[in-house]
Amino acid sequence: MDPLKSTTPVPEAKLHFLDYWRIIRIRKAVILAVFLLVVATATIVTFILPEAFSSKARIRVERDVTDVHGVTEGATIGAGYDPYFIQTEFEVIQSEKILDPVITTLRLNERWTKKYGMDPGLQTRDTREMLKKMVDLRPERNTSLIDISVFSDDKKEAQEIANSIANEYHDYRLRVRKDLTMSGINAFKAEIADQDKDIEKKSVELEKLRKDTGVVDTSPDAVSPGSATMGPQEILTINNYRIEAQVKYTQEEKTLSKLKELSPDELKEALPSVVPDTLLGNLLQDLNTTQAKLVTLRSDFGEQHPEVLKSSRMEAELKLQIDARVKGLIKGMETKVASLEAVVSNSLQQVNEAKANDIALQEKTRPYYTAKADLERMKKFREVLSLRTAQESMDVKLPRNTVVEIVDSAQEPKAPVRPNKPVNIALGVIVGLVVGVGLAFFIEYLDTSVKTIDDVERMLQSPVLGVIPQNVGYLLEEGAESPHAEAYRVLRTNILFSRKEDTMNSLAVVSAGAGEGKSTTVCNLATTFAQSGQNVLLVDSDLRRPTLHKVLGLHNNLGLTNYLLKQNTLEEVVQATKLPTLHFLSSGKLPSSSLGILSSTQMRALIDELKKKYDFVFFDSPPIMGVSDASILASEVDMTMQVIQYRRYPQPMNIRAKQLIEKVGGNLIGIVLNNINMSQDESYYYYSGYYHDYYAKNEEDAAGKSDKKKDSGEKSSSNIKNKY
Repeated sequence: MDPLKSTTPVPEAKLHFLDYWRIIRIRKAVILAVFLLVVATATIVTFILPEAFSSKARIRVERDVTDVHGVTEGATIGAGYDPYFIQTEFEVIQSEKILDPVITTLRLNERWTKKYGMDPGLQTRDTREMLKKMVDLRPERNTSLIDISVFSDDKKEAQEIANSIANEYHDYRLRVRKDLTMSGINAFKAEIADQDKDIEKKSVELEKLRKDTGVVDTSPDAVSPGSATMGPQEILTINNYRIEAQVKYTQEEKTLSKLKELSPDELKEALPSVVPDTLLGNLLQDLNTTQAKLVTLRSDFGEQHPEVLKSSRMEAELKLQIDARVKGLIKGMETKVASLEAVVSNSLQQVNEAKANDIALQEKTRPYYTAKADLERMKKFREVLSLRTAQESMDVKLPRNTVVEIVDSAQEPKAPVRPNKPVNIALGVIVGLVVGVGLAFFIEYLDTSVKTIDDVERMLQSPVLGVIPQNVGYLLEEGAESPHAEAYRVLRTNILFSRKEDTMNSLAVVSAGAGEGKSTTVCNLATTFAQSGQNVLLVDSDLRRPTLHKVLGLHNNLGLTNYLLKQNTLEEVVQATKLPTLHFLSSGKLPSSSLGILSSTQMRALIDELKKKYDFVFFDSPPIMGVSDASILASEVDMTMQVIQYRRYPQPMNIRAKQLIEKVGGNLIGIVLNNINMSQDESYYYYSGYYHDYYAKNEEDAAGKSDKKKDSGEKSSSNIKNKY
């Protein structure tokens, strides 16, 4: 596995509101600069822009309807809602049909040519484009009102243009409607003239056709020929009579057939009920009476009695009369049946003949009546055209003032509306803040350097041992009571607790790049250990660019390289400092042939020897990313501490530095955050700033007590102030 690749997942950072506030505090200079720039620009531009006045005319726009209901308008009022009507009228108002007459009426070409010093003069097309930019149309919400606002640097001109546009639009709507209506009326009149010619021509043709066909047209409204033989009602009557005769004939014929099938005696009995006849009935009654009398006489007098003989002759005579009467009735029924049959046949023949005559007549007269029907249709169409022409002629005369009504005329403005200074400046303030804050966050987003302790712990998975404030001096010169000393004392304490064993007393301070405060940190850290009474050696192992001898005010003639090359002894190269417990070993002069001297056996032996002689040994080193000496040194000492300067190098660079230390087997005990601006980032206050305030307050209290002792002569050793 590649040791340079970190296998530990980096926890995801969760932003808090305080993180955003911290960015704003840190980038407040950028925010303030952008804010002031935008506000100043907006203010200057606002006061530089020329003043513009606005005059507004308000009109009400309706569909093309008259003030009163016309002849053809009443049924369609309010119908046909068009959701695009107002927007369409917007475009019409800004079209050349409206603006060009306004330009001509107000002579804007000449006026603006002279006003703006145009050479050559303005054309109507150019003036129209300029006028469009001056006009602003807005609808009144949920109404049919339109506001026509005109902006100009001349009060009077703004008023004139607004009123002229409103009036011209009003006249245009009326003019267009009238032109369209008159065009329709003229088209109707032309069509009527054509129809009159066609009707006259058709009448001549019809009269000639009537004469050719011999039609006798007695009804002007008739469009079909009448019956030649009988009328339709007569035909219907005859047909009904035929049907009744047919029914009677059928009944009589069936009755006669049944009667003929009967015997004479049965016929005599059945016939009176079928054919009521008084004579036959009387004869039958007399026969019955005579037969009854004859039966009585025979029983009383016998067959030869004169009365019996007389009654017998009467009976025979009655039978003869009855038979004759029955034959007469049967003959009468036969005659009736024959008569009914003749009636049915005659009626049917009459109807058929009438129908045939009518069909023939219709075939003969059809061309005439067809032409007559066409002529009637032409006359009706001509009447419709005449009526519509009269209606439109009446409607065009009706007033249409409500189509476009000027509700409010434009008035001369009293004060300019542009530029709106309060609004522009307020927008400048808002935009300045938004842009400034946005730019600050964008810069912060682009900045991938270390910003917080959380960044270090999340990125490097290492503890932060100390936080060093900005503008730190050298403690060797400032003394133990320096305002920055406590930060290094905290660092010293954390280092002591980070040791796994008490024998681990050699420490190398490294950094990813140059200028991160590595040398200052190691110098002040060594001073802090020495001020606590421990015997400390500070070794400048940055052989290429040594600086510690300048800080301590010592020479660099003899040093580490001289000892490793066995040119001098350890006692000869180690120098004393102002602090008795702090010794210094400079880098010495580095021969070009000895660049890898730190990886020699002599260096490891030197570290072991120094660890025995001193309580703590601190090594300064070159940047680990550029020179291999730092990696070698990290592998040879007991502990390694990485210095990261606040907001200097990208995070991947610091991660790479840590990986290089771990690759060579170095013991990285933690990170030091250097050059923190306490005034900008309050999140570091309790790491360092708290101690400054605390010790400063203690010094003031101590000074006050000293003065009081001098005045009163009393000892204050018993008055000890609590620490917290």
